[in-house]
Amino acid sequence: MTATLSLTDIDNELSKRDIQLDPHGYFIIYLNREDRLICADHYTNAINDKGLAVDPDTGEVIACKGSKPRMATQTFTGRTAKEICVNLLEKSTPIPLSMFDHAGYLGREFMRAEYALKTGEDYIQD
Repeated sequence: MTATLSLTDIDNELSKRDIQLDPHGYFIIYLNREDRLICADHYTNAINDKGLAVDPDTGEVIACKGSKPRMATQTFTGRTAKEICVNLLEKSTPIPLSMFDHAGYLGREFMRAEYALKTGEDYIQD
């Protein structure tokens, strides 16, 4: 008999899967509690032949904890997960992401951020 997995166990197991980086870039999500906003800074990158994110101008690999500060190309905001998704996916041209799994991930993160904004809990991007 197989034990039923908890929702946390399911999420933890799914987090172990291999993911591909979006060649259109990545987002850093955070809360602006003073203005009651969910914020997402977009950063460009390119993907090299090894699947690593590289600076689109220099071709250098972007380290996870690099000392070189990067500048966001755009900041998206919304008071709810739905509003920031509309601003990102329906009101921006071109759309700064190219992969469905990336859009799904952002939607999940925006929901988590909205919950944290409403409850006062900390938000840490997964």
